[in-house]
Amino acid sequence: MTRSNARQGGKALRTSRSRGLAATTGLAAVAGALMLVSPAAAQLQPGVNAPMTFADIVEQVKPSVVSINVSTGGRQLAQNRTPRNPNGRRGGRTPFPDLAPDHPLNEFFRNMPRGQAPNGRRPRAPRRAAQGSGFVISADGFVVTNNHVIDKAEKITVRFGRNESYEAKLVGADPRTDLALLKIESDKTFKPVKFASDLGRVGDWVVAVGNPFGLGGTVTVGILSAVNRDIGSGPYDFIQIDAAVNRGNSGGPTFNLKGEVVGVNTAIYSPSGGNVGIAFAVPARTAQSVIEELKRSGSVKRGWLGVRIQNVDKDIAASLGLAEATGALINEVTGGGPAEKAGLQAGDAILQVNGEKISDSRDLARKIAAFSPNSSVDIRVRRGADDQTIKVNLGTFPGASTASNAPQQPAQPESPSSPTAVASLGLELTTLRAPDRGIERGVVIAEIEDNSDAATKGLQAGDIITQVNSQAVSRPSDVRAAVDRAKKLGRPAVLLTVQTAQGRRLVAVQFK
Repeated sequence: MTRSNARQGGKALRTSRSRGLAATTGLAAVAGALMLVSPAAAQLQPGVNAPMTFADIVEQVKPSVVSINVSTGGRQLAQNRTPRNPNGRRGGRTPFPDLAPDHPLNEFFRNMPRGQAPNGRRPRAPRRAAQGSGFVISADGFVVTNNHVIDKAEKITVRFGRNESYEAKLVGADPRTDLALLKIESDKTFKPVKFASDLGRVGDWVVAVGNPFGLGGTVTVGILSAVNRDIGSGPYDFIQIDAAVNRGNSGGPTFNLKGEVVGVNTAIYSPSGGNVGIAFAVPARTAQSVIEELKRSGSVKRGWLGVRIQNVDKDIAASLGLAEATGALINEVTGGGPAEKAGLQAGDAILQVNGEKISDSRDLARKIAAFSPNSSVDIRVRRGADDQTIKVNLGTFPGASTASNAPQQPAQPESPSSPTAVASLGLELTTLRAPDRGIERGVVIAEIEDNSDAATKGLQAGDIITQVNSQAVSRPSDVRAAVDRAKKLGRPAVLLTVQTAQGRRLVAVQFK
């Protein structure tokens, strides 16, 4: 997955029958057809929603689409380093970028020793220029684009065609949806476009207009390929289109045949970095709500629960006695966060928020984010064998996580010579004799059967089991007892809370 803008010249974010009869018969049929079909009728006949041409739509919306040029400051390069040239070799850039490629001074500067420049100073990286797209949403000059287009910008220029450009200021940005709002610094009245209230149906025509590779005003056409796409970029869904989108299209609009914006282009799927017919856009409804909040306050404030979550799969559902695999399982509670203060625990499965069913972890993230900070919500959870409702006062979603993701070394079993087998799980366990990774009590996996469900799900020797079905364990006998209780309840699996080298996991392990 690459960001479709991937600033030109910069990195991409990694981020169209039956056998014939005899020749004489075929020719006769063709001749007859030519006599019967008039030149006008030979053109493509439009369907109910298919125009003969897209020119009228383009003429309507093109004055509202802009090219965005961004410059960011250069930085002093480290000693003994020089910029790379386009083919990847060092020393390729010269202090005089206007020199013709075959100018003899180019060879001189390419061969100059590293870390030197004609004036004896260390070289500086040039100011970087980025290009993207955007569109006007108000007559007074508010412009929508992508956050990654204007990120760290020192100067933003909005261009209409070749000869009309304006400086713009950043009103606000939302990295979570990759949207940004600009304001053109001019008293001129501009032609705006509006967001669509309905995405339409998969298969509907769409028109993308933007600034790919700096070629402003480029128009491409395709269809709405899919909706509700998860592209691994937060809890929000994207729409997919097959209109050609390339570097520089980021922040540009995708229109329906009414000239309404159905999406803001933000990413492409491409092994090569170029168009392969799969592009993603922020849906109009999401974009409109974010832009309205950016216009009001310059930022987007979302509710925050303070948990790390995962989906409830069939095995986890079975271990918790749930009839279906729905909900979001808490695998870690943020210290001092709203969830911890309210009493939510790792191992709780969140089933409802304010009476609304939770389908999966992304659904929970979206629902919580939709609340304003300091909102009070009722969280219904399955804990052990019981359901309970817990009231939580939400916090404000933080701008960046402060949790450390540094990998840790796995714990080593304290007494590998005397492990205790828990045959139902395919594990041999020992007691944790000394604190490890901040864990005071737990059971260490000494050995694991290769064909066991635990091994299939990635558990390894050295992992520490701290809870079974939300109950703390400190000895192998505690694990055995928890397994026996689960079997008496008719459950086919237990839910293990495990500290691995990569962090805490909740894993439902089936009985052998």
